[in-house]
Amino acid sequence: MNYRDIITIEADKRGGKPCIRGLRITVYDVLDYLASGMTPQEIIDEFDYLTLDDIHACLSYAADRERKQLVVNA
Repeated sequence: MNYRDIITIEADKRGGKPCIRGLRITVYDVLDYLASGMTPQEIIDEFDYLTLDDIHACLSYAADRERKQLVVNA
């Protein structure tokens, strides 16, 4: 699974923040839910249009972004 197939960035949607499959839920929303203690299954139960692949894509996107930040700041 390549997160680039799932995470989209559109200037007119959520202020250009990275979203899941063009929906209005952002990567940051999902990461915030996970950080607050929700399990992936709880997120999927709450937002029935999300999949486990969507959540994994958010985590992959965040890891890739962090990796790129480390390279820039090295």
